[in-house]
Amino acid sequence: MKRLFAFVAVITLLGFGASQYVVAQEDPTETSAVEEVTQESAPAEGGELHKKIKAKFIEGGAQFMGAILLTLIFGLALAIERIIYLNLATTNTDKLLKKVEDALENGGVDAAKEVCRNTRGPVASIFYQGLDRYDEGIEMAEKSVIAYGGVQMGLLEKNLSWIALFIAIAPMLGFMGTVIGMIDAFDKIRIAGTVSAQLVAGGIQIALITTVSGLIVAVILQIFYNYILSKIDAIVNSMEDSSIALIDILVKFNVKK
Repeated sequence: MKRLFAFVAVITLLGFGASQYVVAQEDPTETSAVEEVTQESAPAEGGELHKKIKAKFIEGGAQFMGAILLTLIFGLALAIERIIYLNLATTNTDKLLKKVEDALENGGVDAAKEVCRNTRGPVASIFYQGLDRYDEGIEMAEKSVIAYGGVQMGLLEKNLSWIALFIAIAPMLGFMGTVIGMIDAFDKIRIAGTVSAQLVAGGIQIALITTVSGLIVAVILQIFYNYILSKIDAIVNSMEDSSIALIDILVKFNVKK
């Protein structure tokens, strides 16, 4: 189910990006004609933001704007996949601990392991590993819980490095477009032999649009990245607290035996 949700999110984002990129590659004359017809047929207030974004995308140049858009698409796809995974990994640890304790008292270790098998999330997986090594002693169960906790933490942080990479790449692509736009403007000045605002406006416009676009993409992905980190921290804290509580339950159960 997690993979299905992630796949749908990726397909949706890729479809949106492809449509925007195709629009950017269309002939400007055809685009203008389509926009005129749309403006005549659609209400004045409908779709204005979409038209403005599309116009700025085309003005910024298909190459760099397309690269920035792809950075946004892939970054959001990974971020959405992580958010879905982390939400599904969140567990009510108090409720799980109560179930495990009741199972230990009424059915023993096997019953507690069955409870963990039927519960979703990394906390239940860690509990299962500790219960599975319970016969080898409390100390071995504790080591198993700690070791498997590190494994689960690695799974929670999967793909975060790629999201961080896209956050770093987006403004770099924008600044690269800025440099190329300024080079184009100065080339026109050199060829014309004179400075004219109209002459260099195109290059400066490309430079500013690509810079702003790269920064916007980086800000959006950074917000998702920080949210993901906060979710991971919350799950890890829950894992640590519940693991300590599990060991206490096992010690109490061992004393009763």
